[in-house]
Amino acid sequence: MRTLIKNGTIVTASDIYRADILIENEKIIALEAETTVDADEITDASGMLIFPGAIDVHTHLDMPFGGTVTADDFTSGTIAAAAGGTTCIVDYALQTPGKFLQEALEDWHKKAEGKCAIDYGFHVAVTDLNESVLAEIPLLVEEGYPSFKLFMAYKGVFQVDDATLLKVLKQSGDAGGLVLVHAENGDVIDLLTREMLAAGHVEPLYHALSRPPQAEEEAVNRFITMIELSESPGYVVHLSDAGALGRVAESRVRGLPVYAETCPQYLFLDLDRYSEPDFGGAKYVMSPPLREAGNEDFLWSGLASGSLQVVASDHCSFNLKGQKDLGESDFTKIPNGAPGVETRVQLLYAEGVEGGRIGINKFVDLVSTAPARLFGLYPQKGTIAVGSDADLIIFDPEAEFTISQSSQYQNVDYNPYEGFKGRGVPQKVYSRGSLIFENNKYTGKPGHGRFQKRKSFSTFSAY
Repeated sequence: MRTLIKNGTIVTASDIYRADILIENEKIIALEAETTVDADEITDASGMLIFPGAIDVHTHLDMPFGGTVTADDFTSGTIAAAAGGTTCIVDYALQTPGKFLQEALEDWHKKAEGKCAIDYGFHVAVTDLNESVLAEIPLLVEEGYPSFKLFMAYKGVFQVDDATLLKVLKQSGDAGGLVLVHAENGDVIDLLTREMLAAGHVEPLYHALSRPPQAEEEAVNRFITMIELSESPGYVVHLSDAGALGRVAESRVRGLPVYAETCPQYLFLDLDRYSEPDFGGAKYVMSPPLREAGNEDFLWSGLASGSLQVVASDHCSFNLKGQKDLGESDFTKIPNGAPGVETRVQLLYAEGVEGGRIGINKFVDLVSTAPARLFGLYPQKGTIAVGSDADLIIFDPEAEFTISQSSQYQNVDYNPYEGFKGRGVPQKVYSRGSLIFENNKYTGKPGHGRFQKRKSFSTFSAY
């Protein structure tokens, strides 16, 4: 089947131009001005922008945490992603202590197989290292899993020590992999948490106060030191704090292979949210927590300057009723995380591009091209080019939207951006040439999504 998209304005990370797009066998086969070739299906995209499908490299679907499981599985989560213009995710497979990394990947493949509305891949999280597990790393890079996550927080659950971090960095770097870290000082957080609980402070606000910005900045600085010692690349997930950003920016000026993402919650929400009445602050319990108002300006500047390379969602949805309220009398029992896979692209366009904080090419880079380059998907994904997958967003820059839980596809009983208004809406979304979303309706089917083996990390293809 041939599909022709005519009269749209194509926007990539580097170019803006008018051209028609011809699609066949899931690929873009031609980009030409005013083409007259025959096609089975013709779409007129006059007045629309056409972006490469967005890539979200930080999601948690069907993930157990804190005695419960995320509200979104690989069906609801990927349908929500499609509704927001995302055509590929990279989720996290978590190693169970005492088991191999390969076993974690097998478990997550079972969770996802036959359920995904869009394409997907996996990072693997290392929580229990021994020599046998360390030996798995180069084999997994070869098999299409070139990224490994470690936690510097969640003491007694996921947290690893510095020796483990350094060992994995060295092994991953030698094998062509990329190490990702959750960068907060878990020992400091553990002490502050115990002190707050002992003083009777149990409300959601104290989750944030127990994880101060200094705990993030120190961990980021320590991770950068490990990167320098190992001579291996590293990536900071969900960076939230201006001080931590300063450490990353400084290291990049020195030429170190340090990369970082931030998330919409740190660009749009702040510490005051924890004071919402009736336990409403629990909606924003995530790690790292929201920061003081004004911190977001530094993050926007980091996106514009290139100190931050990616905006990911860290989608980790738990219902307020029946899940978050497990911690009604103890903030440490509130499952950490918030939904965001559906709203990431629109929020960043509305405030970033329409709001004048970033250019439109930078926007495409942050949500699509840079994730594809850093995580081994480019140029199959992350751009609009002959030979690339036909993952496309036909985007109406003039359409207005209001975010509401009542109209979302995310399977969760709230939306942290409730009532946010803006301009810019995905009208049609194509995944490998198939129309999966049109005019606010999901038109695809679960199981269309295909697992993506990813190429090894290369500083040549990274930023």
